[in-house]
Amino acid sequence: MSAVRCDRQGEVLVITIDRPKANAIDVATSQELYAAFKALDADPGLRVGIITGTGRFFSAGWDLNAANEGEAVDAVHSPGGFAGLTEYFDLSKPVIAAVNGLAVGGGFELALAADLIVASSAAQFWLPEAQLGILPDSGGLLRLPKCLPQRLAAEMILTGRRLSAAEALQHGLASRVCEPGALLDTALDLAASIAASAPLSIKAARDILRATSGLEVSEGYRLMRSGALPAYQAMLGSEDALEGPAAFAEGRAAIWLGK
Repeated sequence: MSAVRCDRQGEVLVITIDRPKANAIDVATSQELYAAFKALDADPGLRVGIITGTGRFFSAGWDLNAANEGEAVDAVHSPGGFAGLTEYFDLSKPVIAAVNGLAVGGGFELALAADLIVASSAAQFWLPEAQLGILPDSGGLLRLPKCLPQRLAAEMILTGRRLSAAEALQHGLASRVCEPGALLDTALDLAASIAASAPLSIKAARDILRATSGLEVSEGYRLMRSGALPAYQAMLGSEDALEGPAAFAEGRAAIWLGK
């Protein structure tokens, strides 16, 4: 039985981890998730992905039972890394993590790999790896300090401290928090807002955000103006870049062609 369900809702692909009891991720599940993200990437009719889980857990992360049965710590999970997304650096479309419950270890790292996080008020986030003799090396060590104050991120990594949904919103880790029953609708509403924007603009914005992360503003400008970011150059010369201002001036909705 598949551990991953895909549900197409218009221009949005909802990817659900359904692997009771804790949505833990072994190599086979990582490969299923990668296939889902790759399908999102390849389908021109899809604009946004949502990754979520079932039950009490978003995901408990790496399947420690599989590890106990011989799955290696350094197993190659998929071309997209652990959970199919943590090292899928050239995914061309945004992903929203709709965190329905407990996001633990690699499950938290999967959420961190998404562009945006929407959290249920019941969600909690933590990294227990150091207490298990391993490290959160599927993005926790690298992404969390970019999302939270550095000392808070360090405390979470070193002690396994839990972060509540309210704290995630307070510190900007989550962009929206809602009641559990409203989670998917909230994520779909956010996805619709993204899909209403020009596709080339969204792709260029994501590429610029990634490429300039950690750079000084002046260095970011130099990179952006250098011509070295193809998505940005494609957006500048696109038909959609003409369509947007024309639609605004004419008081109508823009018709995006993606070219």
